[in-house]
Amino acid sequence: MTTRRFEPIDSGVTPRFAGHATFMRLPVVVNPREVDVAIAGVPWDGGTTNRPGPRHGPRQVREMSSLIKRVHSVTKISPYELCRVADVGDAPVNPIDLDRSLESIRAFFAQIVAAGAVPLSVGGDHLCSLPILRAVAAKGPVGMIHFDAHSDTVDTYFGGLKYTHGTPFRRAVEEKLLDPKRVVQIGIRGSTYSADERGWALAQGMRIITIEELEDLGVDAVIREARRVAGEGPTYISFDIDALDPAVAPGTGTPEFAGITSREALRLLRGLRHLNLVGADVVEVSPPFDPSGGTALAGANIAFELLCLLAESFAARKA
Repeated sequence: MTTRRFEPIDSGVTPRFAGHATFMRLPVVVNPREVDVAIAGVPWDGGTTNRPGPRHGPRQVREMSSLIKRVHSVTKISPYELCRVADVGDAPVNPIDLDRSLESIRAFFAQIVAAGAVPLSVGGDHLCSLPILRAVAAKGPVGMIHFDAHSDTVDTYFGGLKYTHGTPFRRAVEEKLLDPKRVVQIGIRGSTYSADERGWALAQGMRIITIEELEDLGVDAVIREARRVAGEGPTYISFDIDALDPAVAPGTGTPEFAGITSREALRLLRGLRHLNLVGADVVEVSPPFDPSGGTALAGANIAFELLCLLAESFAARKA
């Protein structure tokens, strides 16, 4: 098996606006057996219930990720020195067939997992997380640290539809992909359809940290709580870009007022080092509502933070 490392294109040699747009300016590698951390796009928003557009997210995040350099400014992690990282392309999707897309996305990520690589995906709406979890948690439930404005544990929409971007984690618990007692949701806020809308998640044992509790406890205490809930078992991180305040991330389908700041988000993620991480995603970047590109830039930076966490975790397991 090759031990070749894949390197980002040096912007001092090739300008950022030149060449093919790939995640972090890495090469595209089709065979997941050649990588340790596989960055993939999921250009699909078949679960969107309001403003469509996240299907275009992966392409725009690739474009904005050209601004990301090699080494983390705080942790000094260079993920490309720790393990083999590459852009493995996009999961195959069908924009008019939800069931077929769920299966094709699952199969794509199952190949990545079977190859021994860790997936980092850029969506797509939040329903994309469900088929990815079906691949990642095929051998047993995992924990999850979930950043979002919404719990995404609603049962049904529109007269009984069970698969939308508001239902993935209810389905994941029902399918025993997630251990609800090892799930923490951070940044939950906004008006709800009913007073007990979050009751099901709480009844399953999920830990919900609302934006108000985050403000009251402070970032460091929330990090400690997230680490406590996740524990030492395999853990997945899911970051919905609408966890961020719409002042910094307006380009998303369901923005909620008064969210996590960009600085808080970075501190929260940097507090999750040395967990047993088996995958991560960034979802709900919607370029049609992002004329400045700022939301995609936020998505690219979140993806880099997650990449550093995944690379360090993967290298520790192989040490």
